[in-house]
Formats: sequence, structure tokens, C-alpha cells
Amino acid sequence: MSPTTRSVLACGLLLGSAARAQWNDPQSSSSSGFSYVQPLNTTILGQYGHSPAVYPSPNATGSGGWEAGLAKAKDFVSKLTLEEKALMVTGYPGPCVGNILAVPRLNFPGLCLQDGPLAIRVADYASVFPAGVSVAASWDRDLMYKRGLAMGEEFRGKGAHIFLGPVSGPLGRSAYAGRNWEGFSPDPYLTGVAMEETINGMQKAGVQATAKHFIVNEQETQRNPSWKNGVISQEALSANLDDRTMHELYLWPFANAVRAKTAAVMCAYQRINGSYACQNSAVLNGLLKTELGFQGYVMSDWGATHAGVAAIEAGLDMDMPGGLGPYGMTWTGNGFFGPNVTAAVNNGTLDQARLDDMIVRIMTPYYALGQDTSFPSVDPSTADLNTFSPRSTWLTEFNLTGESSRDVRGNHAALIREHGAAAMVLLKNENGALPLKAPKSIAVFGNDAGEITDGFYNQKDYEYGTLSAGGGSGTGRFTYIVTPLEAIKARAAKDNALVQHWLNNTLIATTDVTTLWIPKRPEVCLVFLKTWAEEAADRTHLDVDWNGNDVVESVASACNNTIVVTHSAGINTLPWADHPNVTAIVAAHYPGQESGNSLVDVLYGDVNPSGRLPYTVALEASDYNAPPTTAINTTGVEDWQSWFDEKLEIDYRYFDAHNISVRYEFGFGLSYTTFALSDIKTAKADKYSKKKSTISAAPPAQAVQPGGNPALWETLYTVTVTVRNTGKVDGAAVPQLYVTLPVPGTPPRQLRGFDKVYLKAGKSKTVSFPLMRRDLSYWDVVSQDWLIPSGDIGLSVGFSSRDLTQFATITPLSS
Repeated sequence: MSPTTRSVLACGLLLGSAARAQWNDPQSSSSSGFSYVQPLNTTILGQYGHSPAVYPSPNATGSGGWEAGLAKAKDFVSKLTLEEKALMVTGYPGPCVGNILAVPRLNFPGLCLQDGPLAIRVADYASVFPAGVSVAASWDRDLMYKRGLAMGEEFRGKGAHIFLGPVSGPLGRSAYAGRNWEGFSPDPYLTGVAMEETINGMQKAGVQATAKHFIVNEQETQRNPSWKNGVISQEALSANLDDRTMHELYLWPFANAVRAKTAAVMCAYQRINGSYACQNSAVLNGLLKTELGFQGYVMSDWGATHAGVAAIEAGLDMDMPGGLGPYGMTWTGNGFFGPNVTAAVNNGTLDQARLDDMIVRIMTPYYALGQDTSFPSVDPSTADLNTFSPRSTWLTEFNLTGESSRDVRGNHAALIREHGAAAMVLLKNENGALPLKAPKSIAVFGNDAGEITDGFYNQKDYEYGTLSAGGGSGTGRFTYIVTPLEAIKARAAKDNALVQHWLNNTLIATTDVTTLWIPKRPEVCLVFLKTWAEEAADRTHLDVDWNGNDVVESVASACNNTIVVTHSAGINTLPWADHPNVTAIVAAHYPGQESGNSLVDVLYGDVNPSGRLPYTVALEASDYNAPPTTAINTTGVEDWQSWFDEKLEIDYRYFDAHNISVRYEFGFGLSYTTFALSDIKTAKADKYSKKKSTISAAPPAQAVQPGGNPALWETLYTVTVTVRNTGKVDGAAVPQLYVTLPVPGTPPRQLRGFDKVYLKAGKSKTVSFPLMRRDLSYWDVVSQDWLIPSGDIGLSVGFSSRDLTQFATITPLSS
């Protein structure tokens, strides 16, 4: 496609009035790179770079189990005045990161919204849990649920009604995206499972979850518009993608979130095919509220609202944090909603029925989760810690009652320690370097090993101190951190071992390390490296930070048993991985407050490592595709464009499609024992066995429930394999199922099942993978439906995306 053509297509016009979004077919072989589907009425809808208009915004029905909550919400709305209704959809400055004001005459205490997604951020005496990337690295459904439940207990204890998480946007299209660590994995299936389990746990605790950032929020650079003299000089970046890519990659995990009945969905900052995410009717009204049957409310990201009535009609239900001017984070007392909503209803611009539905959607989960009964008040200490809306910005007083500085941590430290260890990925282990065997002399190197010198609540990169979380709104306020050095010293003391340490990376990288340690060479050299990432900035490289590569080279040149541990936001290229003196590598990611204890449990073999990579580690940074758009050479208002031309080919899908060698593949991870797979079997669901019924290509038409057509979630096949622990140590295997669809434009393999299996040495277990209709389908842009392809579908089971040993074929559409 020529630049001129792209410029025209990116203008962001809303075309047509279809009930659903429709983009072009990525299977097209058009030489221009641009194609479209032309419906029968000959109106071209949803061209690549355009976003069609989808109106009106559907009303909530309470389907999926929220009918009783819906009835209470409607009764509540019927008693509100118009001015109170405007308040119910508008954030105001207050003690929490986001606040909906109280309606005292109706005994409604208001709503407190707090960050997430790894801790209740604006709080004291709260825990900091492993980050999303660590959770994904665990490949453990039970862990995902328990983490969500424990975080929910802490949010509830602090009086926070709404948890601003979990994250599946960014999904991880680009290895450089600054917020990938807040989410889970660039694989939509793995992320979808993590979203669903987290939401189930969070809402079991009675706290509303918020799936974010909807949708294709895949970079930080130019996520918001640029302003000059009070006028937009350049609009925010437009993420331009086709219909199939939208459904099969980016919408996929949000479908899991909606199926789990997430209370809220947060719309993103950037534009989507030319239209801002928070006023994009195609994605909010069409994909989310109609196709997925979402019953909750859509809130804006903080400052992502760019219109009033236009955004409301497009599907936005709550403006957060409200009260912001047209640009910049400055409280003005108005914003786009607030009194403007009242005026719009009075002058006939906004139908009051739409306003009523906005509040019904907001209040339904409030009642459905029982937040109207015995929910704790907001912890008064929250107000003192909230720097986003300090007391000086409040437009009304808040009645903060109850105990201040409540300690909500409970016994979660033990859970965090367990989860941190379960998520660590052993990438290399030569000559049995790990587990450690009570070494008497240990040398510790690297600025990531020791205490943080700049305080526990530091949202900026820092040189000295271990890294357990990234920066921005997704971080947490630590009450303590167990550092690697602290934990190693404590464990080494049991063996009466000598521990020496050097924490200055510049010193280590530029010095002959043999002049530093006691003359006898240590038995083991532990090198700790870190990689920072944060909100509002994309990563500029995929190396470790603070001259980490040079640190490894320096230590490994003198120490023939060098073990490297990385605390990282995600992908590092690890150029020293093949160094003969680097005997082991552990990817520890962001493990939370028990970091050192979790690590020592793995290093000394108290826990057999069972983490697996939730992404691909390439040989070179240049091997990754889909880099973020970080600069443009033009100054047009609409010129910030990101074209998702890679379509379905991100991460391992791209490397497999182009047969590119990698350092460590998706799903890879070592153990202190060995495992084997055997005896793969497939079986149709009883309904379709023995010709009782036939499987259709398209799902049977059913009334939409949260998550979409219920037929998509029906199990059609079950695949079983036997997993055996063939080693001498108890441990956990992670068998993975990949599906190969005979559809042009589809990656060679796509994850469609996994399980974490704990086995004693020598024992075996049969593992089952249910394959739902959705797992065996692709999105057809012509019929606008999920279709099972004709022909054979390949099934592969193994211990990573490139370690596949069990194979089978099914033909669902055969008679």
C-alpha cells in the first residue's frame, strides 16, 4: 500500500451502520497489501485503517447470572435525580485513584477504584504480588486463581470496590512495549486463561475486576495526543489492523474476561483504525457489548475521554478520573461528563435511557457481588498516600471512617513466596550446576542483588537494589523486599559458608574480578541482572540494564561456575547464554516482595523449577518483528500510524511461520528431573460420537451470553496424553497442546491447551485437554463468524512450542 493510500485510509471516518465491525481479510493475496470484503449492500465497511459506526449502545440484560443484580440496579436508578445520574458516571478527585461520589439519601457510599494489577498501589500495609509476566511463566491455573483471590481480599480490606486489572492489553505484539510485564503473554490462549482465572479469584473475594486496556494498546509511545497552544497538534497513535487479527489475537483474551463476568472493561488511550478507543463504537458497542455480550460497564483510562455525548453513544459508560481539562492531567471540576451530561439530557442531545443504562451497568456488578452489604469503608490512610488526587484537589469532602492503616497482608507472604518460585524459569543448567550443593564459598555480583537504596516505592529506574516490579500505575508500594543477597546469606549460614558480594556493576565490568575475591576461587559465582520497564515509555533495547552483559562477561571470564539470574520485565536476548562458564540461567522476572526467598528455594532445590517461558527469546533483537512506532518524519495531525501488517504472526507464531532459529522457544523451561510423554488419544464429545450428531462448521445460533455465543465454549474433542516423571526428583511438568489449522494465513501452530502436572519420581498421570469449538475455529470475515475448517486439523503435544513428541489428527467436519 502506498503512503498516500494509507494516509487516506487512516483518516478515521466512520463508515456505514452495521451491527458489527468488519475489517479486511488477512488471507488476501492482494499485491497492494490492502483488500476488503464488500457486503451485499455494496457498502464498504471497516476497511483496514477505518472503524465502522455501530449504534446504538446495547442495554444490559443481566444475562449470565446477574439478573438479580440488574433488578436492584434498575430500582436504584429509578430513584436518582438527573443531577445524581450525571455524578454516577463521572469520576471526581478523592481518596482513591478513581472515585464515584456517594448518594447519601439512598445509602450509596460511592465507589473506590484502585490500581492494580499486582497490588493495591495507593495503600500501606499491603502485599506486592508477582507481576503478570511471572504469573504467565508459572503456567499454573490454580496459582492464577489464588493470586487473584488473595489480591481481592486485600483490595476489599482497604475498602476498594474496583480492582483496575487484570491486563491483556498490551498483549505483547512488540517485545519492546513498556507495559508487557503488567499483562501475561503474547499468546492469546495463555493470556485468556490467566485473565479468566484472575477475575474469578478477584470477584470471589467480592471485588470488581476491570479487564484492560481495551484494545490493541500495544505500545506506550504517542498513546495520547500531543497539544500545542491548547490545540491538538498530533492525534494519538492509531493501531490499524484487520478483522481476523482483531478476533483471533487481541479480542480472544477479552472474551475469556467477559465470560468470567468481569465487572468492568477499561478502554485504552490510543486510536483503533482511526477512532479513539474510548469513543470507538465498533469495538465498544459492536465487539464488546454485542458480540461478546458484555454486561458490565466501560470506563475510560485516566484521561482517555476525548468527547462527551459522542463517547457515550459509542459505548463509554464512565469517565475516569473525570474533572480533567481537554488536555493535560489538570483538575478543572468539569471534564467531558459531569454537568455536561445533565445539559445534554435537558437539551435533547442525549437520550436519558442511554444514561440510565450506563448507571445500570455500573450498579449491576455492585449488587451482584454483594458490595451493598457489609463492604468495608475506604481506609483513611489512602487519602494521605494518593498523590494523583491529593486533598487540595477535592471538590467535596469525603467521610472517611473506620480503622486507618489497616494491615491486609494476612498470610499472603507464604503464597507470594510459593508463587514466585513456581514462576521461575530455568533456561540453562550445565553439568548439574543447580541445585546448589551446600557450597562453602559463594560470590555474589550485580546491582540487582542487594537492598534498594532509593526506597521501596520508587517508580523510576534505580541503579542499586533488586528489582521486583516495574514502574507506573502497575507498580506496588512495598512494605518490605527480601533481596537475593539477604536470602542467600541466610541460607548459606546454615552451611557455615562464606558469602562475598560486589554490587557496583561499573566496578565489576571494568575490573579483573580475581583481584576482588579471597584468593581461592569461589565454588559458585551468582550474577544478578535487571531490566526496567514502565508505563508511558517503551523499552529502547532488549539487553539487560546497567552494563549487565559486561558484568557477565567479566565474571564468567574468571569463574567457571557462573550462574546468572535475571529480574526482568520480559524478553532479554542473553548474548552470553552460550558462554562455557555460564553454567546456569534463571529468568526470575518480577516475583514480588518475597523475591530472594523464592529464588533461594529454587537455587537450593527445595523447589524444583517448573516455570516456562510465556514468550520467545530470540538470538538477536533484530529477529523480532512488529516493533513499536517510536517516531515519524511528518507533522500531520493524523500521521501517527501503526500498521499491524504482521497480522497473526507475533512471537512464536512469527518465528515458526518463517522458520527462524531462536535461543529459547515459547513454553521452554528446564527442571531438576526429566519427563516423557506417550500414548496420545483423541475422542469426540459424547454428543458427537457414534454419529449421534454431526459437528457443523459454524456454531449453532444461540442467544449471546457473556463471552459470546455459548456454542463457542462447548467441548468438541478431548485429547489425552500420559506424562511420566522419568527422573529421580519430584517435580512439575507442563505439557502443552498446539493446534494446526488448514487455513491460509494461519500460523503453523497455536497453543490451545496446557496443564501443570505435579509428579513424584517415577510416577505417571494421564492429562486431558478439552478442545472447545473456539479452539478449532478461525474467524471468517465474510460470514462474520467462527468457522471450523474442512480437512484435517493437526494436534501436537510436547513440552514447548518446538519440543513436540506426540501427534494426532482430527477431522471434525467428516461425517
